[in-house]
Amino acid sequence: MRGATLFYGLAALLALAVPLLGVYPVFMMKLLCFAMYACAFNLLLGFSGILSFGHAAFFGAASYATEWLVTAHRWGTLPAIAAGIAVAATLGLVIGAIAIRRRGIYLTMITLALGQLVYFVCLEAPFTGGENGLQDVARGSLFGLVPLGSDVAMYYFVLAIFVAQFILIRRIVHSPFGQVLKAIRENESRAVSLGYEINRYKLLAFVLSAALAGLAGSVKTLVLGFVTLSDVQQANSGEVILMTLVGGTGTFFGPVLGAGVVVTLQEYLSDLIGGWVTVAIGAVFVACVLAFRRGVVGELAASRLLR
Repeated sequence: MRGATLFYGLAALLALAVPLLGVYPVFMMKLLCFAMYACAFNLLLGFSGILSFGHAAFFGAASYATEWLVTAHRWGTLPAIAAGIAVAATLGLVIGAIAIRRRGIYLTMITLALGQLVYFVCLEAPFTGGENGLQDVARGSLFGLVPLGSDVAMYYFVLAIFVAQFILIRRIVHSPFGQVLKAIRENESRAVSLGYEINRYKLLAFVLSAALAGLAGSVKTLVLGFVTLSDVQQANSGEVILMTLVGGTGTFFGPVLGAGVVVTLQEYLSDLIGGWVTVAIGAVFVACVLAFRRGVVGELAASRLLR
């Protein structure tokens, strides 16, 4: 417990000091956005035992919704983010209601198919920009008082959202609802025998995960100022799975670490080795799977270094 408290304290201090350390703020904001995305996915996989191959649908749909409302309708920053979350949650409700009727690989394949359907809608819809995507998304301001055009101001805004999401996920997992999700993950039949309507719990977990993934997508759009089809492609769903597995499923900080590893490799190796960065990330994944079966943070927690 002391080790975990010390670790989180040092991480908080480091995050607050990032602008003073000369680290590129946009890179850190991108990392935090994908960390939020991975944490949202981990709520579904790590704590509910549900594997989705279509989570990019929620991330990308929220991105497009936020961008469209900001550029075409001049919505403010917070209302546009809230709208993106609502779109992702609604989409999660629809996809989740269909997918949870099946189990195992059949559930996973349904999420994959429906995720691809969302991709083709984004490709063909007239307001998404097709293959060119949408650009020139203004960051806006908070309540009309705090402009977010500065990278430093935007960084602390994104950091605050990340911390809020991280605390919310911890609260969900430690709540009675979260304990039921873990029971369903460990032994679904026993949870049914105890009288729980597991489909209701699984659907709510699906919607929560989709909404939080939408939050990450909306914020990422404002940070980078554009949205493209890569946000809703199947490769994006694969990357969030990779982030979660490398860091450690069923842990709180694991997806954050996994997102940091993947985003850092993509950012700094792409200039050195080009397209081979995918091979490098794959090699890191294989090494982590062989050396850290529970993920990096999962192995540390098992060895009591983070307890």
